[in-house]
Amino acid sequence: MPLPKAELHLHIEGTLEPELAFALAERNGVTLPYATTEELREAYRFSDLQSFLDLYYALMAVLRTPEDFTALADAYLERAAAQGVRHAEIFFDPQAHAARGVPMGTVVEGLAAALDRAEERYGISTRLIMCFLRDESAESALATLEAAKPYLDRITGVGLDSAEVGHPPAKFREVYEEAARLGLRRVAHAGEEGPAAYVREALDVLGVERIDHGLRCMEDPELVERLARERVPLTLCPLSNVRLRVIDELGDHPLRAMLDAGLLVTVNSDDPAYFGGYVGDNYAAVGEALALSREQLRVLARHSFEASFLDDDEPRRARYLAEVEAYTF
Repeated sequence: MPLPKAELHLHIEGTLEPELAFALAERNGVTLPYATTEELREAYRFSDLQSFLDLYYALMAVLRTPEDFTALADAYLERAAAQGVRHAEIFFDPQAHAARGVPMGTVVEGLAAALDRAEERYGISTRLIMCFLRDESAESALATLEAAKPYLDRITGVGLDSAEVGHPPAKFREVYEEAARLGLRRVAHAGEEGPAAYVREALDVLGVERIDHGLRCMEDPELVERLARERVPLTLCPLSNVRLRVIDELGDHPLRAMLDAGLLVTVNSDDPAYFGGYVGDNYAAVGEALALSREQLRVLARHSFEASFLDDDEPRRARYLAEVEAYTF
């Protein structure tokens, strides 16, 4: 049995494995520019964030119907359960689908069909987080939030993802203020390729409760002290960082130093179909590369539940934390 854990940084579109991509392409009459699954998997080699995003958005063409999104989420949940995930907070990118003529309802209802039965089928509780594409306009983000209003009973929070450099968090002040007014939780990608200043801006301008990535906070000792003092969660994605050349190799990852600094860091998979591993694979890889102790791995699992949005269900969170403490390696 794997170590129980929560996954807090997972883009559902990034779980599209080549085999499912080809199956959905055939079902929907979409022609992919690859002859085989092996050829497509070979394309999953990236020089930076943008080279990944180009393929990521291109493959979304196979996602057309609610059933496609249900199949995508079910495939992820089955893999996640096998790697010890007990709770998953799942990102989705509605603007990327709307640009292809796929409406909000198709995406949310398709995902919800899988998430509604996730606990029964896979033993996983879930939350859904709608992300805004930061390389789109602030007006587009506001329109996306407006389109989501009929589905807010299914959406826990909002996030901010896609190309970071040149798109500071403050660009989205207005949409985050409206999200807060609507009672939505708020997270944002910051400090992956962008500077540590973006982390501070996401906290102070957007009022986020969690920072996705946040690696570059380590360049700002005062910010590190603040993050530790305020117990701001950071959702790290180690294998993603290597694949996107944010760090050269896993042994260079600052996760251990971040733990030593008292930061509330968690380990997640980001876009696992593209980056070579699901969340359990990330735990195993970083544990080996950084020589983490069993207790440090337990701390990471504990952090994952502490950083989750399960504060609306404290008995469940307490149960999951008890599973972590009782786990025998």
